[in-house]
Amino acid sequence: MIKNERQHRITKANAEKFRATLKELAATPRPKNVHPKLWEAQKAGLKSQLQDLVAELHEYETLKTGGPKILELDSLEGLPKVLIQARIAAGLTQEDLAARLGVKPQQIQRYEASDYQTASFARLREIARLLGLRVRETVELVQS
Repeated sequence: MIKNERQHRITKANAEKFRATLKELAATPRPKNVHPKLWEAQKAGLKSQLQDLVAELHEYETLKTGGPKILELDSLEGLPKVLIQARIAAGLTQEDLAARLGVKPQQIQRYEASDYQTASFARLREIARLLGLRVRETVELVQS
């Protein structure tokens, strides 16, 4: 997941490199010492990686332009991703969120880099409140 503008620029540049490589491969005849299936597998792998990058770019750019009003949360494990998506959709940088929380920007970078593993529950609630999130989830008691 792209979490900030720096990662966005890097991902965009990488996608362009993949496009250029695929274009070059399409224009290059298969070397005689490379099996046809291996040649096709290499191209398929590059296409797959490009698709992943394009999907990440699309998600980030959609969030940046206002994004969806409802973010999917299947379980508490998905909360870190939703917090990051909500920050981006709210038009806030990591620095903006840090200022609103009264912490250094590096703290938000650490939280997001570790998917909020080091954040307390109270901090998670505070961030959700600042981002204007309302979480509605059914909790099921699973018998073990």
